[in-house]
Amino acid sequence: MLDTLVASEGEPDLLQISGGEPILHPELFAIIAAAKRRNVRHVMLNTNGIRIATEPDFAARLAECMPRFEIYLQFDALSRSALQTLRGADLRRIHAMALASLEKAGLSTTLVATVRKGVNDREIGDVLRHAAQWQCVRGVNFQPVQDAGRNEGFAADRNRIVLSEIRRAILDQWSVFGEDDMIPLPCNPEAISIGYGLRDGTEIRPVTRLFPQDMLVREAPNSVTFESHPEMRARLIELLSLSCAGQRSAGVLQEILCCLPLVELPAELGYDKVFRVTIVSFLDRFNFCLAGVKRSCIHFITPGGRIIPFDTYNMLHRPRPGSASFLAG
Repeated sequence: MLDTLVASEGEPDLLQISGGEPILHPELFAIIAAAKRRNVRHVMLNTNGIRIATEPDFAARLAECMPRFEIYLQFDALSRSALQTLRGADLRRIHAMALASLEKAGLSTTLVATVRKGVNDREIGDVLRHAAQWQCVRGVNFQPVQDAGRNEGFAADRNRIVLSEIRRAILDQWSVFGEDDMIPLPCNPEAISIGYGLRDGTEIRPVTRLFPQDMLVREAPNSVTFESHPEMRARLIELLSLSCAGQRSAGVLQEILCCLPLVELPAELGYDKVFRVTIVSFLDRFNFCLAGVKRSCIHFITPGGRIIPFDTYNMLHRPRPGSASFLAG
């Protein structure tokens, strides 16, 4: 499977090991090592965090996989009722224990929240504020609920939520980002929106506030408007791509900001200073769009060596429950 990815991409930007619960795989560390030997730039491990929370030394062992390695931690909400609805269990204690272990190990972590309207959409700001309290957390990824797989109690008329609604909730519930700070992904603006902040302790400062207004990516034309600065434009588009997740984002961000006058940068702008907020929307039977599938930049790699867009995989190709997979961005 890894060789399929390398053959397709050359030097893959991002590989996410997913499942099921991949952290239970007996060959987990061998799989991570194999990915890093093949020059995958950044490896993410998608997990519910239970093993990290309950095995005291496990986070430290995972931290030995750094650099170019990160935890992608399921974290939908802070309330018992929302977690009970979405996951069938009150996971608050597990979340707290897992984050404490990850913090102690200094292991880079992204929180990922599936958002269902009427269940946890009012907690988006709370999740962002909570994330900022942990130095190990590099950002939050919000995903509108996709009607695929386990989705108990879902009613489309009550529970469907779209990217623009989550973006509005971020702006309304979190005082850090404003209208210009959550930017559509240039190659797939309807499905992905990204914002960057610089972290100083628990304080987050939006990166876009450092740019002159004529250097921002505008939603209307969906392009960077400073055509007289093609290198800067290319760097901005690179920063806003999903392939720039992980340690690479800090380097690209530093290259951009160093070119801007009067911008104060941290003495060392490492990945620990970056706070990234993303909204990634996936297709399902309610919003399926062939053009959207063609623009997809997230794919599954199957054991048989096929590379399948994430959206069509869940609707048309997913095998029996419990099968492990690799997710490539």
